[in-house]
Amino acid sequence: MHRILKDESIAGYEAELGRERIRRAAEEVIGRARLSGDGQGYDAIVATLRERLDDLRGASPTPVINATGILLHTNLGRAPLSADAVTAVASFGGGYSNLEYDLETGERGSRHAAIGEALRTITGAQDALVVNNCAAAVFLVLDTFAKGREVIVARSQLVEIGGGFRVPEVLERSGAKLVEVGTTNRVYIEDFERALSPRTALLLRMHASNYRIEGFAHDPSARDLVMLGRRAGVPVVEDLGGGALCDLAEYGTAHERTVQETIGDGVALVTFSGDKLIGGPQAGIVAGRANLIARIRNNPLLRALRVGKLTIAALGATLRCYRDRAARERLPLYRKLAATLDELSERAKAYVGALPCASAGESVAYLGGGALPQASIASIAIAVPSERPQQLAARLRAEEPPIVTRIERGRLLLDLRTIAPEEDRFVIASLLSAYVPL
Repeated sequence: MHRILKDESIAGYEAELGRERIRRAAEEVIGRARLSGDGQGYDAIVATLRERLDDLRGASPTPVINATGILLHTNLGRAPLSADAVTAVASFGGGYSNLEYDLETGERGSRHAAIGEALRTITGAQDALVVNNCAAAVFLVLDTFAKGREVIVARSQLVEIGGGFRVPEVLERSGAKLVEVGTTNRVYIEDFERALSPRTALLLRMHASNYRIEGFAHDPSARDLVMLGRRAGVPVVEDLGGGALCDLAEYGTAHERTVQETIGDGVALVTFSGDKLIGGPQAGIVAGRANLIARIRNNPLLRALRVGKLTIAALGATLRCYRDRAARERLPLYRKLAATLDELSERAKAYVGALPCASAGESVAYLGGGALPQASIASIAIAVPSERPQQLAARLRAEEPPIVTRIERGRLLLDLRTIAPEEDRFVIASLLSAYVPL
């Protein structure tokens, strides 16, 4: 065992897998070799162990280079964190912190205080709190205000999003009774008004996610719902999904309703994600009226859904990037969105120069992230012709770090919108070594 653990070909795995994990894998391999009675030699055992360690390494999350052209790729971890957020996580997580300690009074404080203040400043909401994801935020709101009561939702918004999150089932699990109104394609404010009853707890608006109804369609506006809710004394809650904190039209893509617009429309509570359009860690945020947020804070379920210090550190650093547009582009998502076609074309020259059979051309990148799969932005992609594009893609995925591409019309494509400029040199070198000629 000592000799195996000291072997250079095995010791190289220690930084990633840890010595104890390698030892357990070695014990496994040696034990199987003894039971088999095949008389395997040292070299054969080491080779088998390396295969096992490669499997273990592949099973662990690993950094990848995103060349797909989908900026918020759900399978690739959505938004990359900023350098500020990564530094904050290391600093905040590497020692003790005032997570729930008030340095001024010397007494217990709230983990929601600092984040709540930042969100109030940015969104214009009276108060806000953070839980572990947006689905949890929606569930917590329903559990707090609608258990055993009715929630009115437009039939056109009863959607299912990724991971099997279905609006009707979430309502049912929260103990609320769904009252659906209107038709699949057309819903009017009068439909909501007729459905009101003494048991109505909330009027709920849901982001359509990756589902769209076009043509002969109608939905009441948030302002119309808010006016009805005020007359009836019923709060309006809106789930925005991605939760933009700035106008995406500034970056050449379609406008997405922002949190600020939603609060400005008078919506009582708005829920949204921290790891999509905000560009931060996985989190769910509830913002809105102070008296309603106070009721949510008193819900015992909040303790089960609360976030830890690392999420708070990363989200706090991310929110500090929303002071202005220049600061916002410290976030990798917005830095990639801000890149001009001229800048991408200039970078493309290095790829074509290194691999003459490749070509650079206009492409379409997508925001993605589940909520905005069709929100597009012009881009530049490197096209690599090959009779075996799947094999070439597999070779690139075997690099360290792996490079994830897409294939269109028999060509392997690498979209420069999602590749960071500092990654170009490595991607080019990997292409040269992996290329399968025609």
